[in-house]
Amino acid sequence: MQRRNRRDAPPGSWRPILESNLPVVGKLTEEHQRQLFKHIKDFLAHKRFEGCGGLAVTEEIQVTIAAQACMLLLGRKTRTYPKLKTILVYPHTYQGGRKGLFGGDNGADARLGESWAVGVVVLAWDSVLGGARNFEDGHNVAFHEFAHQLDQEDGATDGAPILEERSAYSAWARVFSHEYKDLVDKTRKGRKSTMDRYGATNPAEFFAVATETFFEKPQQLKTKHPELYEELQYYYKVDPIQWT
Repeated sequence: MQRRNRRDAPPGSWRPILESNLPVVGKLTEEHQRQLFKHIKDFLAHKRFEGCGGLAVTEEIQVTIAAQACMLLLGRKTRTYPKLKTILVYPHTYQGGRKGLFGGDNGADARLGESWAVGVVVLAWDSVLGGARNFEDGHNVAFHEFAHQLDQEDGATDGAPILEERSAYSAWARVFSHEYKDLVDKTRKGRKSTMDRYGATNPAEFFAVATETFFEKPQQLKTKHPELYEELQYYYKVDPIQWT
């Protein structure tokens, strides 16, 4: 047992990074931490990081991004983003040059992140770091873009990721369709919602925004949108309320 624990333990340099940048990791159960570190190791071993806009990629950047990406995998029987190959990291908000991409940005050109169906995620480091350290505002660009990667695993970016059972798709479609239409209606009327109005863009963005809200504002989401919370909990196999 001790031998296995040593093998599964993360490098000593990871802990100060996570304690500073993603303190919620310290609230996970021992089993979830073990799963997380295992996924991070696999992520870092098989994904390529590239700095853009003059950014030098450091261990801090790699571990902080990988940890957030892998939090979406806890409790699930899944590989570590099998289609993802490259993470492009800019120092801050950047100008997008491709069209037809699903990203967590709020402007036509200035972007915080993107997820490409060809196995690439693009992120702005300052936004990643801010989202990781502020784990209660419902905004997390890393969760957003890696949720798109999960959505894209079946070849379509439509807000319906691969579910464990075929019978689960009916309830998923019913709940997500209703909740998406509700957010669109609230957005048009200028009414507030637990979820960011960017989720009203299309069903794919709704899934990504719902994921951010599920992990960062779980109690609010469960209280105001119990069926949506139940569907997300079924998919992600965790209850983030336990971490708050």
